[in-house]
Amino acid sequence: MTALPTRKAEAWRYADLKAVEALWPPQPARLISVRAGEAQEEIVRVREGGLHDLRVELAAGATLRLVILVQSSGYARVAVEAHLNEGAHLDLGGILLGDGEATQEIVTEIRHSAPGATSRQRVRLVVDDRSTGTYLGRIAVARDAQKSDAEQSARALVLKRTATANLKPELEIYADDVKCAHGCTVGELDKAARFYLQSRGLPRALADALLTRAFVADALTGLEDSSTREALEAETAEWLEQRA
Repeated sequence: MTALPTRKAEAWRYADLKAVEALWPPQPARLISVRAGEAQEEIVRVREGGLHDLRVELAAGATLRLVILVQSSGYARVAVEAHLNEGAHLDLGGILLGDGEATQEIVTEIRHSAPGATSRQRVRLVVDDRSTGTYLGRIAVARDAQKSDAEQSARALVLKRTATANLKPELEIYADDVKCAHGCTVGELDKAARFYLQSRGLPRALADALLTRAFVADALTGLEDSSTREALEAETAEWLEQRA
């Protein structure tokens, strides 16, 4: 049996280890494999908590558009390990919605293993009450993976100051001809934007809901199927309306 993780492991720094112990060992990783030159969209929804491992394998020239939606009352962790071959493209959108005492995590490791691969990550966390939301994201570019292009954007919206958000982007680059960037922010709703909407006659609760929906929807922009995107927007809107 695989040993229980400890906080010495960077990927488990913010985890609820008591909850992890109760769920250990994790189930075998789910494999998402896209063949050379093909394109695929995948939606992963986590509502019941637990440990969820995803392994992504993209062959040369393959494209995967992946969205992860985490919305559970208990401890939930989604870990993604992706391997990109030559010219592959990964677009990953992550949404984490936390309330009550929930602890939720999205952990990604994107490996550019060959030249010319591209990856985009947009992860949005909304935490309320006494919940904890965490995103740990690592991009690793191998020495031979020249012309790699990777972007990572992580943002957290804290609805109550009793909630906690942890964001940690990381780049590990061994090639010298690459384009890689990352950024993260943690904050509250934009007061100026709220004031603008209220000045146009919207009640504060509705203004906050609209701003939060726009914040979350940013994670879905990589999806090409409009019906799937609209369904996900409706799911997140339902959760947000309960907060109003």
